[in-house]
Amino acid sequence: MATVLYPGSFDPIHNGHLEIIETASRLFDRVVVAAMRNPQKGEPLFGLDERKAMLEESVSHLDNIDITMFSSLVVELAKDVGADFIIKGLRAVSDYENELQMAQMNHKISGVDTLFVPCLSGNSFLASRLIREIFRFGGDVSNMVPDPVAKRLAEKRA
Repeated sequence: MATVLYPGSFDPIHNGHLEIIETASRLFDRVVVAAMRNPQKGEPLFGLDERKAMLEESVSHLDNIDITMFSSLVVELAKDVGADFIIKGLRAVSDYENELQMAQMNHKISGVDTLFVPCLSGNSFLASRLIREIFRFGGDVSNMVPDPVAKRLAEKRA
């Protein structure tokens, strides 16, 4: 049984993330989606508990997904959950440069391989950072995020 770990901040999960999760769900027996607080990404829009709930609701149509939160090295979590691989989504060449360096470092310290999955749809421009910024300035991002996220964003705005 092959298990893959998909780590990220998911603040919030958007349709590009969901596309990668759905692809991984078709390719692997088990997908562990793990959200973390990433201080490099600025002030979070949602807390970890909210992100976990939105992730669970957004992937409820898939039966081989586990959701967890973490605050350790990704490779430590990969070991803890029995992941055979780490998976990372790529939107553009600039993503590849950063993710390749991280993949090489992760492999060096743990032996865990990283697989890159390109975002193949019209979601390749999406970034949680941009969604947070648009939302904070009053813009509508409801067509860029799964319904559970759109609902919570509307509640935050109310």
